[in-house]
Formats: sequence, structure tokens, C-alpha cells
Amino acid sequence: MIEVLDVRKIFHAGRPNEFTALDGVSLTVHPRRVTVLKGPSGSGKTTLLGILGCMARPTAGRVVLFGREVTSLPERFLTEVRRKTSGFIFQQFHLIRGVSCLENVMLPAYPTGAKYGPLRSRALHLLDLLDIAPKASAKVEWLSGGEAQRVAIARALINDPPVLIADEPTAHLDTRLSQDFLEVMGRLKRDGKTIVIASHDPLVSGAPFVDAVVEMRDGRVVDGSSR
Repeated sequence: MIEVLDVRKIFHAGRPNEFTALDGVSLTVHPRRVTVLKGPSGSGKTTLLGILGCMARPTAGRVVLFGREVTSLPERFLTEVRRKTSGFIFQQFHLIRGVSCLENVMLPAYPTGAKYGPLRSRALHLLDLLDIAPKASAKVEWLSGGEAQRVAIARALINDPPVLIADEPTAHLDTRLSQDFLEVMGRLKRDGKTIVIASHDPLVSGAPFVDAVVEMRDGRVVDGSSR
């Protein structure tokens, strides 16, 4: 379970361009459920996603991750918590050009000290599960958008995190590829993953496996409905 309690996030504090991205947000993300953060651009959903995934710190408020408050942990400890807890799928994928799909998937596991042989086998297994194994040796710049996203999902899963976090994952996909992505998310939920998605795409918020839709506007939660 992830909780944020009265969280505020202010950028450029004290400067003329000060901006409040989150303004007193409280939210609970329940385990093994799919939560969608919904709202227009600038609503604060991506900022909240970063705080839920320990990618960013709040300016004020508390963050509790599986019963442990992580708000003020030193960065070296927070990095370890983040690596063990969350896998990330970014809007632009952020795959490393010039290296293969397989190497991209394996990269997040290198700091864990995992042995190369078992790690490679796990990466190939994930690519196979996501129907992208034939592209394992291809460089990522040769992939289509849907293929790149499947590699990004495999990379997010390589450390077997309990939480999967996705930021606007269908923003650059057509309807068919968006539905393919949602099918994969439904499978991962059945496997016991906790999934948090920031998206303004009605295909995502309306997916039948989504448990809660949290609507945001102007840095606040304006509605949080469970199904």
C-alpha cells in the first residue's frame, strides 16, 4: 500500500515563477489494484506519479510505502527503495539508442549485482511473455512505437517490482496498440502487480480491470471513485 498524506509540491519556491503542482493531496493506492490518475495537462498527475514512485520528494506532507515512511530518507536509501519497489514506464520510453532491446531490458538490474546468465534468461523470458522476443537483438531505434513500449514494459519488470508505474503510456499509440497495452496491464494485474497509471486517455480510465479512477485538476484531487 502507498499513501500520500496532505502532500504539496512547489517548484521554484520563493521565485517569481513559483508554481504549486500539488496542493494538499491525500491518496491511498491499494495493493494488487489498478489506479488511474486522470486529468488534463497541468493537473498534477505526473508530479503525483513521481512522488508515489519515490522519483521526487514532496515539499510538504508525508509519503508512506508499505507501512514505512519514506519522506525524509537520504537519497542513497531512497534509491534502493525505488529499485526494489517500483518499475517505471515513461511516456517517451527512454530506451537507450545504439544498444539492443535485450540490453535495455537488463540495464536496471545491473546495480543489484545479479549474475549475467540468470539475468539474461529472465530478460529473454520477459520479452517472450510480451511477444517481442524476436526483436531481442535489434537496436531500439529500429522498433515501432508498440514494440518500443513492450521493451519498456519488460525493462520495468526486470527487477520483479510489486508496483508498476506508467506515465501517459498510450499518448503516442493508436487505438489498436493502446488496447494491446491495456491487455498486458490486465495480465500483470492478474499476476498480482499494483499498477498506477497517469493518463487522460478514456480508453485507459474506462478499462474494465481498473479499480479506481482519481480525477485531478489544478494540483488537487477533485474526485476519487472506486469500482
